[in-house]
Amino acid sequence: KHAVQCDVLFNDVTESRLLGLVASTMEHAIFIYTHRRMAITADDVSLEDIIPISLDFAVVEVSYQEEVLELRLPFGSHSRLFLTEVNRAWSGRSTLTPKGQGSVKQALAPLSTALTKLNQQRKTGWSSNFYFEMVTAGMYMYQGISGREDRNDLVRSSSHTPSNKAQILAMPQFNLRDNLIKCELLKKEDDYTYLENFSFFLGTYNVNGQTPKESLSPWLHCTDDPPDVYCVGFQELDLSKEAFFFNDTPKELEWTKAVSKGLHPGAKYAFVKLVRLVGIMLIFYVKKEHAEFISDVEIETVGTGIMGRMGNKGAVAIRFHFHNSDICVVNSHLAAHIEEYERRNQDYKDICSRLQFRQLDPTQPPLTIMKHNVVLWIGDLNYRISDLEVDHVKELISKRDFETLHSYDQLKRQIDEEAVFVGFVEGEIDFQPTYKYDTGSDKWDTSEKCRVPAWCDRILWKGKNIKQEHYQSHMAVKTSDHKPVSSLLIIGRLNHEAYKKTFEEIVRNIDKMENECIPSVSLSEREFHFKDVKFMQHHAETLILFNDGQVPCQFEFIQKPNELTYCKPWLTANPPKGFIAQGASVEIELEVFVNRSTAPELNSGKQQLEDILVLHLERGKDYFISVTGNYLPSCYGTSIYSLCQLREPIQDMPQETLYKLAEMSGDENAANTEKPLDIPKELWMMVDHLFRYAIKQEDIFQQPGLRSEFAEIRDCLDTGMSDSLSGSNHSVAEALLLFLDALPEPVVPYSFYQQCLETSLQYIIFNQFQDVISMLPQAHQNVFNYLAAFLRELLKNSASNRLDVNILATIFASLLLRSPTKQDLAEKRKTQEFFQHFLIQDSS
Repeated sequence: KHAVQCDVLFNDVTESRLLGLVASTMEHAIFIYTHRRMAITADDVSLEDIIPISLDFAVVEVSYQEEVLELRLPFGSHSRLFLTEVNRAWSGRSTLTPKGQGSVKQALAPLSTALTKLNQQRKTGWSSNFYFEMVTAGMYMYQGISGREDRNDLVRSSSHTPSNKAQILAMPQFNLRDNLIKCELLKKEDDYTYLENFSFFLGTYNVNGQTPKESLSPWLHCTDDPPDVYCVGFQELDLSKEAFFFNDTPKELEWTKAVSKGLHPGAKYAFVKLVRLVGIMLIFYVKKEHAEFISDVEIETVGTGIMGRMGNKGAVAIRFHFHNSDICVVNSHLAAHIEEYERRNQDYKDICSRLQFRQLDPTQPPLTIMKHNVVLWIGDLNYRISDLEVDHVKELISKRDFETLHSYDQLKRQIDEEAVFVGFVEGEIDFQPTYKYDTGSDKWDTSEKCRVPAWCDRILWKGKNIKQEHYQSHMAVKTSDHKPVSSLLIIGRLNHEAYKKTFEEIVRNIDKMENECIPSVSLSEREFHFKDVKFMQHHAETLILFNDGQVPCQFEFIQKPNELTYCKPWLTANPPKGFIAQGASVEIELEVFVNRSTAPELNSGKQQLEDILVLHLERGKDYFISVTGNYLPSCYGTSIYSLCQLREPIQDMPQETLYKLAEMSGDENAANTEKPLDIPKELWMMVDHLFRYAIKQEDIFQQPGLRSEFAEIRDCLDTGMSDSLSGSNHSVAEALLLFLDALPEPVVPYSFYQQCLETSLQYIIFNQFQDVISMLPQAHQNVFNYLAAFLRELLKNSASNRLDVNILATIFASLLLRSPTKQDLAEKRKTQEFFQHFLIQDSS
């Protein structure tokens, strides 16, 4: 029914076990299995023990060869779901009469008896790491509990009390008033919050693909007292192609060991969680005595690299509940290049919107980063120092005039303009820039590029009652071309009794107000028009809501009849719902962004930029907001068939022509006034440019281009204003990948996808692979062969461009052979095998 992996400590040796919850009619039991390292089939596991779940079920101790086993379940939703199901099975026994348990080996006792045993074992120094407790509020799992602690106190303190903010607000009886209560609680937060010395050490280090060559103690052990929590982030952990394409690297273990050795020796730490996306890694440790107060641990990742998705840039995050606070720690690596601050801004916004944590309750919406009480953000944010010559920068550094230098820092300027990190705080920077040094030294970059020093590596936070103790770099660590940075934060927590009193007072006041007042808001505008919207170009307008009523109000954009979402897919309201205090206002960003999924119907004219937003006030009226705009057609998101019919730039064509071509797309028998092009001219322009200028370009198709240059390339293709493409080779390469990704029907049409998969499994000669391609519509066939020929030319220059067959097959197979449904790993490999045959054939 349900299963989870756990670790068992037996004679000081940790072994892995599988726990399975087995149901038969009305009976339930926990089955304990031993298993091989890579358990795949039933032959790989064997039953070791059975623990029936009876009415007496309170504490589980698993005995094995006269020894007590400690079961350690991993943090996370999977373990919690398993324990929830065990609790549900136990709850079901309360209505049944316990049956005889036969000869099944077990160790079950009522709660009182079990606790007596635990206290006896405490006296002998035995440590229990895992037990179930059944109380009215549900089931709790404790991890890392020392044998010296008073477990009776733990049992009492685990009861469901009104001071637990998260649990109270999750109770169904509060329903839609949750956010109103939160709003009032925030206003009165000073009444029930006090600072307690919970110290959080935050560290960030771009290691430039290096292995640990020195102790990390100068960085991680830089405080007199041991921190309560460590959150240590790395970027560029591994720069190899294998890590990029297969997300697997031995350096994860190497750097994790280095961190473990470098922690403060004045305390013992429990490893909680690790999350990694290619080279971006975040490790979370906590003092062992605090481990029991850590719960609801979840991890997520989001890539913002090439095509806005690949994991060479992006973020990883860990969220958790600590005492009464929900905390989220983000480690990000944003876009490079000094001029690309706007792309860094966009990376930040993408991470905030796309990184979401699932909740244990499937009816609850995912948690975004900003839905936490405390957000800690670290990483190589890559913002540079601009508008100063390198010599002037170094002169200011030598004078330690960091205040003047900081005024030229891009991140400071973007925060001041409220373009990014709104509401975040960064401590005063009183250390020299952390980038870029010659590896192994304290010398500034002496390479040909002679990069301008910059504070790339930063630490920011958002939340109440946070005080920074230090913010510094660590020059003694010389492994990388960056220097590591650390910050020590002291974070406040709730006073339980004061919180309970404040909470109850707020609820009473809200009850009174709800009976007396109806909410009302005024809108800054009712109509918004977005002019000249382009493919993958952000447009935003601000709607201001002012609460002119007598009570705080809850607003939400709601769905119209017979529609699944509150708005069209190209439109977003941020935030889509929220609360406004009496006399206060809120700004809502209405954002328009046309991507690969929405472009095809806008290009053809089948859809227009038109929508009506319905703004609903809880217990109030609805407001209607008109959103219109004009979209400039693009070759991005237009079919191969249509593009081959167009000899003129797409933006010179009448809308009626584009509509008719979209209707005929895929019909090779449709009447044409003139012979179509063999391949789209836009595709030819990009490939021809790369063939002439980038055939030997190092890391082509592996390094992202510039967002601003992509915009120029797109405009050139769509308007025909220039006969040649501007921008770097990397920008043109990314523009080509985006073009293929945006095709409404891929180069290998969906109807041929399955046939290609089946062909790749057979050991047949190349001509039979070519036979499959020869069945494609002529334009698609031409494009496939044209691209394959170009990529073979690239491979002839692999000594210069560092490409190989595996890399190109990985990148292009996913674009040329897209699945009509979600593609699993096995299918992905088959598409790569299929396409590899066209890359390794003799070009003659």
